[in-house]
Amino acid sequence: MPVNSLPFWGVLYLVTTMNKQPVSRRKGPRSFDRDEAVKTAMHLFWRHGYEAVSINDLTRAIGIAPPSLYSAFGNKAGLFREALELYDGLPGALDGLTEAATLEDAISGLLHRAVEVITDPAREAGCMISTGMLEYGADHADIAASISMRRSQMQSRIAETLNRWLDKKTANAKAFYLATVMQGMSVQARDGVARSDLKQMINEVLAGLRL
Repeated sequence: MPVNSLPFWGVLYLVTTMNKQPVSRRKGPRSFDRDEAVKTAMHLFWRHGYEAVSINDLTRAIGIAPPSLYSAFGNKAGLFREALELYDGLPGALDGLTEAATLEDAISGLLHRAVEVITDPAREAGCMISTGMLEYGADHADIAASISMRRSQMQSRIAETLNRWLDKKTANAKAFYLATVMQGMSVQARDGVARSDLKQMINEVLAGLRL
């Protein structure tokens, strides 16, 4: 039947049907680059600390919906653990202990390298392990314990290096002191203290150790 012979409502239905476009529907969770998601989360946790970063902060920065985050990482804590593993692989203060020929070289190299990484303009200020979770609720005690373990491991590695020149007890004591100094420098770097001022403090530390 010709269109011009159809009743008015028939013509209207025909035109509406012809102009109707198929609607595509997304199925399943939104896809995303997992490695980039962990990297983005690492920077957020590093910059603001674990407690200050919300699920909304993470999903907005990564560009996914909360269900996708929970599906991929379980929860915020799961994502934080992966971000912490990624951070562990970055160059850090302990690189300054490499190939130290003397005790003074080892301590000086450690502290100078620490200042360089915590004030690197290409990175976040401070150290994620030193300052990423200083305060926490009871339900996050396991995460805090994980970070505390990493700090202890770092201190042990320092002590192992110093043990080349010092007895074990003295090496452990100096490692504890140096780890405490480094954590303090991390807080100062987070507060915007200049690299030059932190390096000046290293001279005071070395003088105080009477190497």
